[in-house]
Amino acid sequence: MKRWNVYVTNEIPKPALDMLEEYCDIEVNRSGQVLSKVQLIDKVQGRDAVLSLLTDSIDAEVMEAAKGVKIFANYAVGYNNLDIPAATERGIMLSNTPGVLTDTTAEMAWALLFSTARRVAESDKYTRMDKFKGWGPMLFLGQDVMNKTVGVIGAGRIGLSFAKRAKAFDMKVLYTSTAANPQFEQATGGEFVSLKELLQASDFVSIHTPLLPETFHLIGENEFKLMKKSAILINTSRGPVVDELALVKALQAGEIWGAGLDVYEWEPALAEGLKELDNTVLCPHIASATFDTRTKMGIIAVSNILAAARGELPPNCLNSEVYQSIFSK
Repeated sequence: MKRWNVYVTNEIPKPALDMLEEYCDIEVNRSGQVLSKVQLIDKVQGRDAVLSLLTDSIDAEVMEAAKGVKIFANYAVGYNNLDIPAATERGIMLSNTPGVLTDTTAEMAWALLFSTARRVAESDKYTRMDKFKGWGPMLFLGQDVMNKTVGVIGAGRIGLSFAKRAKAFDMKVLYTSTAANPQFEQATGGEFVSLKELLQASDFVSIHTPLLPETFHLIGENEFKLMKKSAILINTSRGPVVDELALVKALQAGEIWGAGLDVYEWEPALAEGLKELDNTVLCPHIASATFDTRTKMGIIAVSNILAAARGELPPNCLNSEVYQSIFSK
């Protein structure tokens, strides 16, 4: 196998980089900062492969600069940062890292749910500021989780993993998706309903749908008005699924009780007023941030590159039709 020249757009766990470096010549952006468009265009030139992150916009302009690149291996499950038609047109393979972060992301959604419901972040800040002067019957009253109704938007792998855990708290599970999912229902006891019904009946709403044209601003002003005033919204999917300005207004007006967010519409920027709200728990897109998961993601991304370098179809190729055009010549 010829040693490929590979660029890695940001530092990933060492075991994955070691695996890649054994077979390829690599350069890694170790600044910890996301590359600008100009920097990215400069760095992808003359490479055989690029290991990209979800923070990198791999569009037609970048691909035009990457004349020799055979594959962009995305270090993420989601791939809304990749222009698949543009890559296919140019004979460039794309891949992602599915499956590996399913349970980790579901766990993070539950962490946000509990933290918001029981006002953990707010009370932690209060205690650190030496405001705690003793137990009080009205101090930081929150929401119970046991025996409540949870609505799951999106019945894919992560939504299923999230919903399975609701059984431990004797919760009623409602879900909505593009179609009813018998596997989801069998594993969770969930009931398939419309989005409107889910929003009206749920005490907690957790979003697990990919960002697609039809899911952009899926939850906005009208949807918040349907929700219970005691409801909590959780989002670990993609920021633009929620109209963030409408969310701020709903939280300010008390249309919903709280929100736990790991993703944002204009990430890393937050909608004006969001960070000032006490009824939110805000995390910096860390749903997959465990040692095990991030390492596994890196190994999968590297495995996709090494398969391509051997002339094989990458196991997680998103546009496999390109493979024949590259390696059948």
